[in-house]
Amino acid sequence: MKFLFNRQAPVKRKKPKKFEFIHSLNLKKYFTLLIVLFFSFSTTAQKTYKENEYLRKAKAIKYIDSKKAIYYYKKSIEKYKIEKDTFNLIHSISELADLYGHSVDYGNSYDLYWKALLLADQSKDDFSKATIYHALGWLYSFYQRDDEALKYFTLSHKLKEKLVAANEMDNGYIVSDYFALVNFYRVNGNYKMAKIYLDSCYISKQKTKNKANNGYIEAEAGFLAATDKKFDAAISKLLEAKNYFEKNDKSYLIIINSLLGNVYKMKGDYTQSEIYLEKSLALSKIYKSHANYKLMDHTALATVYSKSNKYKLAYFHANEAMTLNNKIFGRKSKNNQHLFEINDKYRIQKQKEKELLKEQHIKELESEENIWFLKSTIMIIVILFLIIYGHQLFKNIRRKHLAEKELLAKKQELELIKNSEILELKNKELTSSALQLIEKEEFIEKLKKSITENKENIDSTSINNMLKTIQGSSASNWKEFEARFTAVNQSFYKNLKEKYPDLGQTDLKICALVKLNFSSKDMSSLLGISFESVHTSRYRLRKKFKLDRNENLADFIASL
Repeated sequence: MKFLFNRQAPVKRKKPKKFEFIHSLNLKKYFTLLIVLFFSFSTTAQKTYKENEYLRKAKAIKYIDSKKAIYYYKKSIEKYKIEKDTFNLIHSISELADLYGHSVDYGNSYDLYWKALLLADQSKDDFSKATIYHALGWLYSFYQRDDEALKYFTLSHKLKEKLVAANEMDNGYIVSDYFALVNFYRVNGNYKMAKIYLDSCYISKQKTKNKANNGYIEAEAGFLAATDKKFDAAISKLLEAKNYFEKNDKSYLIIINSLLGNVYKMKGDYTQSEIYLEKSLALSKIYKSHANYKLMDHTALATVYSKSNKYKLAYFHANEAMTLNNKIFGRKSKNNQHLFEINDKYRIQKQKEKELLKEQHIKELESEENIWFLKSTIMIIVILFLIIYGHQLFKNIRRKHLAEKELLAKKQELELIKNSEILELKNKELTSSALQLIEKEEFIEKLKKSITENKENIDSTSINNMLKTIQGSSASNWKEFEARFTAVNQSFYKNLKEKYPDLGQTDLKICALVKLNFSSKDMSSLLGISFESVHTSRYRLRKKFKLDRNENLADFIASL
């Protein structure tokens, strides 16, 4: 719940002369109710704010250690600046402004709300603008700028009605506007209007998603009942509200006890009034929120103790009230430096922008009649020139592309023919070389056979040693062939492995020899395997390539 300070309208009574100085203070200013953003950020709407670690820490301690909470809020603001998340940046700035308001540092609160409003206006964020207008209405009211306060309450209400109609905001935000007007008119002593808007609160609340009992509205209803001298009903409602805040927001008990104290004062029961007002002051020391109630409670206690003839206590509280008043509203206070003469930065900036736009528009209208014909003529000439130029340029580009395409096609055709011829020649050389190796192996085998048959007349050992020196193994023969084959057909193995990764080394060898149109006999000689093994390998290859019976293995491998 955002900070909610109820303002208590003064009750005129005759005072002993000893305390006449109390009347010299601006009582209306004392009892200004700080109800900034009631419901504004507490109800559920279509737009949702993001959380970060700094926001969570700040919210957890803002009523306990405001200085540390301010530090965390500033860290959150820096984080959203870096992330360029304007919506959540505005929310963090508004949260910090709210915290300053709790501490009655209205100057910093005011400046931050204007900063947030400028960002919301630039980003066209009506959701944030509506809630900030609401807060600014209260800040203006604190210094009796009632016209401006009503203006911003009205702006907030109109914008929220528009957002609710567009289903971009929950109706609970409308309730918060009526609630603000209840307090505004009550502070000004216009209880009739305050009661009218209280009825509007109840009617509008029926349209919200959450129809549960609301302690804030009931507390206002209780105080207004006291203005009709219905003291028992007033106290009953305020005690109900007290129970509500015992469970939901203990810091708000500062306000509830203060209201009870004032109702008992109006009733003339000064003993009970003293008890509740002192409770409110005691709670102010625990919770660092609703700080303006210290001023209100001291002022009320000065009156109550005076009525009870406890002049020493009355003097003490009157002096405390005066000290706080000077601190918050005195000439040298930060609040007066910022707010006593409020400069409407946003309004002035927007007005200047409008005036500049208006002047610019007038100048354009004055010159438009004189230069319209010239501009039209120049435009027609430029368009005609561009059409002609574009047509010629397109023709030239098309002609150039066609010529380049034809030339490139011829070059590619010649290159393919040349490469094909070279490849064919090299493969022929490779085949010839392989056949020579096969012939050499066959010759050696025949020679061995001949030696074996005539070994009685020949030194077989010496000749076998000589044959070993010139005979190569099938493995060395294949390595020599494969090295030359790879040099000629560089991408052959690469394509095979990419398309058929499960091919083994023997499969690759058979594929290479099939590509060069080797016979099964030559393959067996070159690879050093049997004729039947070659046939088996070819059969397995067909299965791996998934070839039909009518498909030729050599043609298929040649196409790879």
